[in-house]
Amino acid sequence: MLSEQLMTAINDQINYEFYSANAYIAMQAYCASNDLEGFANFFKVQSQEENFHAEKFFNYLNQMGGRVTISALPEPKNNFESILDVFKEGLAHEKSVTQRVYNLMDIATDQREHATISLLKWFIDEQVEEENTFNGIIKRLERIGDDSAAIYMLDSELMTRSFTPPTTV
Repeated sequence: MLSEQLMTAINDQINYEFYSANAYIAMQAYCASNDLEGFANFFKVQSQEENFHAEKFFNYLNQMGGRVTISALPEPKNNFESILDVFKEGLAHEKSVTQRVYNLMDIATDQREHATISLLKWFIDEQVEEENTFNGIIKRLERIGDDSAAIYMLDSELMTRSFTPPTTV
């Protein structure tokens, strides 16, 4: 059985993953309102991934005999200066998720909770990928600047993104 401290921390993370999904829906809405459907799709997929992450923690906590508790979500940011601003906010958010996962790993390591350590290794690898994705798009947007043709091309590229839940997790 997991310690009370670890169960509480995992429950907090479950709720933060749901908040993350909501934050990405707000970013999706901003992009859609600016007729950037590919960018909107990018954030729709991000939201789906965050819900998957919440479910992964949810299922783990249940497997380990814990009790999941869902709390109210804070309102996400809804207004942005530009598409670049949206992605910079997304990167900052992913960095906060990474820090939260590291904090969970610290607790699990201190408690020698090896099953949780195994779960969290997957999340750490996922966060490396998430931050890299945001960094790459930010660099592209900075190079593009106000070039509407280039923005349209990136928008079209992001329209093809889809979420497929991992089969080996």
